[in-house]
Amino acid sequence: MPELPEVETVARSLRGPLIGRKIVAMWQDWAATIHSPSPAEFEARIAGQTVRRISRRGKYILLELDQDTLMIHLKMSGRLYVAEAAAKHDADRWVHVRFDLDNGEQLRFSDLRKFGRVYLTDDVASLLTHLGPEPLSEDFTLAGFRDGMRGRKRAIKALLLEQEFLAGVGNIYADEALFRAGIHPATSVQRLNDHDTERLRQTIRDALLAGIKHEGASINWYRKPDGQKGESQDYFFVYGRTGLPCRNCGTAINKIRVAQRGTHFCPECQPIRG
Repeated sequence: MPELPEVETVARSLRGPLIGRKIVAMWQDWAATIHSPSPAEFEARIAGQTVRRISRRGKYILLELDQDTLMIHLKMSGRLYVAEAAAKHDADRWVHVRFDLDNGEQLRFSDLRKFGRVYLTDDVASLLTHLGPEPLSEDFTLAGFRDGMRGRKRAIKALLLEQEFLAGVGNIYADEALFRAGIHPATSVQRLNDHDTERLRQTIRDALLAGIKHEGASINWYRKPDGQKGESQDYFFVYGRTGLPCRNCGTAINKIRVAQRGTHFCPECQPIRG
């Protein structure tokens, strides 16, 4: 599933072709993709609205319109791209929602697995109240990070995956951040000291910023709106590198399961505690 760096890359890439463009019509052939409102109301409300701003919250892409916000979650295999109405692309076979623009182009939402969702709302905040702080914002304070960990007994990797705890971090960047911090992913939260939490807060930010710099990781479905792959996977320390030598010490990268997710770490650089 695309995480914060991938979603941020998509949002940034869509600003050029979409900001200032008016949506003149909508088409869909898979009603389940339309989370809310109903497909008929969605189509009627969005027609005639202009895209004013594009941003991101957690793993959601937010297109702010005149009266509403078009909110999109890519889930596992979602792709967003802008194309001329007559243009054909390989991903078109999985397009289930399409927005026609006033310049003859289209914003297309391709989603092979059909888990992605689109929302049209005039109250974004009410739909996103479950999300924790943005890890790259000023809201992600060291004090708040430590407060959120207090009393927790689960593995630190499992906690980092909770969107209610921290928005936008997923399996990939949790592994990368924990490696950078020298913390074994199965370490119980209660075993982390103040130095650990301070270092981890910083490495979470470092791992995400590196992901944005390299425009996301194209390991499975993710592609940038121009169809090109991101390059983050070429710079990972541990994720997807099972059996390969650690870039730091040369020890083979191991893979285990934590919170039912494949988890990568260096047993030398990230020794287990207790």
